[in-house]
Amino acid sequence: ACEDDNAIFVEGAPERPEGGNFYPENMTKEEFETWANALPEEEQKKAKNYYTIIQRDAKGQLQSVPYSEAYRDLLKPAANHLLEAAEELKDVFDKEQQGTSIRDFLISRAQSFETNDYLTSELKWLQLGKTNNLEVTLGPYEQYTDGLFAFKSAYEFYIHVRDAESSRLLEKFSDLQFVEDRLPIPEKYRNKELVVAPIVVVNQLYAAGDVAVPMTAAYNLPNDEEAIKKGGSKLVLIKNVQEGKFEKVLQPIAEQVLAKDQIHHLSKDAFTTHVLLHEVCHSNGPHHTLDGHTVRTKLQEYHSAFEEAKADIAALFAADIMVDFGTIDNVTQQQFWVTFLASAFRSIRFGIQEAHGLGQAMQLNYLIENGGFIYDKESRLFSVDFEKIKMAVADLTRDILILQGDGDKQAVDAFVKKYGSLHEDTKDALARIDKAGIPVDIRPIYPLLD
Repeated sequence: ACEDDNAIFVEGAPERPEGGNFYPENMTKEEFETWANALPEEEQKKAKNYYTIIQRDAKGQLQSVPYSEAYRDLLKPAANHLLEAAEELKDVFDKEQQGTSIRDFLISRAQSFETNDYLTSELKWLQLGKTNNLEVTLGPYEQYTDGLFAFKSAYEFYIHVRDAESSRLLEKFSDLQFVEDRLPIPEKYRNKELVVAPIVVVNQLYAAGDVAVPMTAAYNLPNDEEAIKKGGSKLVLIKNVQEGKFEKVLQPIAEQVLAKDQIHHLSKDAFTTHVLLHEVCHSNGPHHTLDGHTVRTKLQEYHSAFEEAKADIAALFAADIMVDFGTIDNVTQQQFWVTFLASAFRSIRFGIQEAHGLGQAMQLNYLIENGGFIYDKESRLFSVDFEKIKMAVADLTRDILILQGDGDKQAVDAFVKKYGSLHEDTKDALARIDKAGIPVDIRPIYPLLD
């Protein structure tokens, strides 16, 4: 299962393909790269597109097949269901003149399922009006399932109810330029195409497909660079999931790993605010390398882990600045740092084969090496060095952003080899967490299914 290192749970089942069935199982990375690099530019784009799979033709040669064709037997009935849902909503009155209704979005996304053109419906999703009570996210988005190249996106489905008041209170965090201007990187690495990202706070009613497990606390979509360039992105914060993760998972973990004289700094507000800033910071920093390629195509299988690490550490860096500027006045820097340390173990438990787990392992090891975090061998507990953590966070933010902007796969490989493993002290802490019976994640009960 994807929440426990893809361990086989059905006797006799084969191991999960690294490419997640987006590619032929007997295809090597070298074969794909040789084939793709020999194609004309437009065909190369199709080969590395979010919305195509790679199959062999009758002669055994590789070819790109659009999702709309490869998954037609699944997408056609799904599109029909979306149109039926849209029909049910035709009499729902949307008071807001500007913005798209849920009905408009469902119709447009149904068309995407049949045409394989997701740009139009993506822009509809980004333009959903504030008076829609529902927040619906569905379609192919994340590339974590593609363990070979992180090119291909998997289908996910969320139904949420919006929390309008909480959303309004968080509008002050949507100023991406404030963070971008202060990132510790040379000017050439800065993102010149930032668009203000709307923030929507929701309570989750249902999640399925690629997001069934683990439980997502928030997301920043779309990932498609063309859609982002034309319409920006949207941050969705899932309030009830975040509260469940803090109470049922993070608090008990903190009691197992944090030094006793720092555990009082653990804070739910620090946790939820960092989750918010994590999603904000996905938009920050370079999304294209200095030579014009997308970071995704240059970093390949490491792209997702580095993108999650970037968002994590840049968010911690941004939180520090926002406390200094008074933008954040309900959480201290000490609370952010200590809560981040405890949450590192929460993320790593999903496994370092998973993007968030590997990204967090790299951060933890880097911050320990640079003195920001301390391990005490006698107590076997971890703590924050409040004198060194600020500089260590800034240095790590810089290093990850520059690795992304350079797109140097060899340098990225070296960084993963140095920092992307679990040290014995970390393994010992994880074993204590397991022995204490703390769940890896929360498991929801959906009344909609009753």
